[in-house]
Order: sequence, then structure tokens, then C-alpha cells
Amino acid sequence: MELLRLTTLYLLSFTLLLHGLHAADPLWHTCSSPKNYTANGPFNNNLNQLLSSLPTKVSVKGFGIGSVGKRPDQANGLALCRGDVSSSDCKTCLVGAISDVRDLCPYKEEAVIWFDNCLLRYSNDNFFGKIDTVNGFYMWNTQSVDDPAMFNQKTREFLHHLSLDAYLNPLMYASGDMDIGKHEKLYGLAQCTRDLSSGDCKKCLESAIGELPACCDGKKGGRVIGGSCNIRYELYPFVNA
Repeated sequence: MELLRLTTLYLLSFTLLLHGLHAADPLWHTCSSPKNYTANGPFNNNLNQLLSSLPTKVSVKGFGIGSVGKRPDQANGLALCRGDVSSSDCKTCLVGAISDVRDLCPYKEEAVIWFDNCLLRYSNDNFFGKIDTVNGFYMWNTQSVDDPAMFNQKTREFLHHLSLDAYLNPLMYASGDMDIGKHEKLYGLAQCTRDLSSGDCKKCLESAIGELPACCDGKKGGRVIGGSCNIRYELYPFVNA
């Protein structure tokens, strides 16, 4: 059963050799709610209060959730920084995310925005503790490997190992590397938002790995990125030591 079936799916290709992605640019965003809130209305005021508190709160531990107000105007928010990101870089990413999501999703009651270093999500619905099966996207390197079958098998085994480490880790994050040849290594990470249970983190990551054939078959790098978990592999190191 694929719990991370992305019903709104955006397919993005990338190669760092062909074009650069500025660190301050979002990877992607989605404005999920068809309903708008009004300027200076109760939801807007609650959202302002929520978003103003998240960067400092989250930068300490790399993750945070919060709710402000009462239904139907309650603002619920979640923010996650990549497990290897420093506190200062985490805060910088979230401050930028808040500014960008306001511009990209004006007056929307639900939105998600992803960066290399952080994720920000808010909604008028309480989504905490539930696997997000709606929001997400793929990214992949446009270059292919010489032996796709062997590479795909090793990549899946490697990411399954990282996923095991991640859902058993209180931080729900794991990264590492694996030799796949005499002169080549595979690098990867797996991470969940910490509102999930360990069991749901496991389900989310397993579902993400199951998505790899749809996006990244035989590709030198790939990501499956959702609102509750993400996986990534590359043939070069990309996390901070």
C-alpha cells in the first residue's frame, strides 16, 4: 500500500552540472486550499502570530509545530530543517520560507513550501500526526548510470537501511554513504517530520522509496519529497559533515 501516493505531483528534473539552484530559491511550493482568508481577519492574525514564532522555536531543535486560535480560524503550522543544518542556517531558511510563501500563496488557508534546508507547512486544519499523502514532488538528475538494474537495487537497499536508522532515531533523520564500486560512493538521507509516530515514519519512507521507479530509474541522483518525509540519493556528498 503506497501511503505517499502524491495526488498532486510535480515532476522536476535537475543537474547541478547544467544549471545552479540558488540556496535561497524554493525547490517547490503548493497552495492547497481553494479558500482564501481576508486581510486583517481572524485567520490572518492567527497565522501572523504562528509564523512569527516558528523560526526561533524550530532553529533550536530543527523541528516544531504550533497552533494559534480556535476553529474555524485556527492556524496550524509545522516547520522542519534538514538534520545536518546548523541552527543559524535553519532560522535563515525559515525566515525566507515565511516571506516566500506569503508572496507565492497570498491569502491561502493552506500552503507548503520546500527548500534544500527546510520545509514549512501551515493550514486551518489540524494535520499533525498524519502522513501527508497529497503534497509532494520528485527531482532527479538528468544523467543516467551505465548499469541501471544494479544501481537501482543498491540504491533501494541503501535507502532502506537509512530509513531504518531514521525511524528508530528520535530526530527521525539519517544520512550516510555506501561504496558501490572501487572508486564510487552513493550518498543519501532519509527524514520524517517529528509529529509522526515511528511506525508512520517507517511507512512514509517505505512508500517514498517505492516511488523511485516512477521518477529516478537509473538516474545518478534523485529525491522523493513530501510533506511528511523525504529521501534523497546522489553520487556526490551533499550533507554537512
